[in-house]
Amino acid sequence: MQKTFGEIFEIEGIGLHSGLASKMIFHPAEADTGIVFVRADLPDKPVLQAVYNQVVDTRNCTCLGNANQEIVSTIEHIMATLSVLGVDNARIEVTNPETPIMDGSAKVFYERLKQVPLRELPAKRKYLKVLRKVTFADGKGAQIALYPAENFHIRFAIDFPSKIIGHQEFDAAINEEIFERQIVPARTFCEKYQVDYLRSVGLIKGGSLENAVVLDGEKILNEGGFRVENEAVSHKVLDCIGDMYTSGYPLLARVEAEKTGHFHNNEVLKVLFSDSDNYQLVEE
Repeated sequence: MQKTFGEIFEIEGIGLHSGLASKMIFHPAEADTGIVFVRADLPDKPVLQAVYNQVVDTRNCTCLGNANQEIVSTIEHIMATLSVLGVDNARIEVTNPETPIMDGSAKVFYERLKQVPLRELPAKRKYLKVLRKVTFADGKGAQIALYPAENFHIRFAIDFPSKIIGHQEFDAAINEEIFERQIVPARTFCEKYQVDYLRSVGLIKGGSLENAVVLDGEKILNEGGFRVENEAVSHKVLDCIGDMYTSGYPLLARVEAEKTGHFHNNEVLKVLFSDSDNYQLVEE
């Protein structure tokens, strides 16, 4: 059956780019609502459905928006957590254009949401079953494909010039056990020169070594280094799980991705939904 939260609760932090305080207030929602974000700080309190065709920006994060240019950005980590914990419906009020970045991973979201009881709703859960292969490639070496499968499986490969990261692969069915052990702790990562540039143009005012892994050549600037083995590719998988949940449903598919990011995740969903022969909604 579909599920929602059994109570109202809050999570607070700062926005990565604005550096401003950001609060999320999670509310239960009725069956077939899906995941919606509400800009509670704006007079008209616009509602943004967390679905692929309301994604307006994929640079460095997944950002929802509407015709009035009202946005909620960096939804991917919370979406991944909702997906794996089986939350079908939720109304999430936010007080900032950005959700809080926390420590750059899903750790705080996962640990907090695990404590919240879920309530069963009087409607069956629907799954999005991929019926045939769909692909998207950017012509620059990055590509992603969705294949028919009986569960949700991700194979992801990355290659970076830095020897600290280099070639990393992830290949596993996505369940709560592997999510908690390998994916939840994985933080976003970047090079120091990228940080310097983004700061120079007025972005990542809330960014620090507390919420990202920063590489400087062949050094990791964070004390203690990486948290988990292959943390970089595991963070890419975290993003992918969250982005795939903007399909509106739990996914039954094998995802195969190489050197991809938020843009490619969104584009392959557009390809998937462009032809109704590509997919089927099923109840299990």
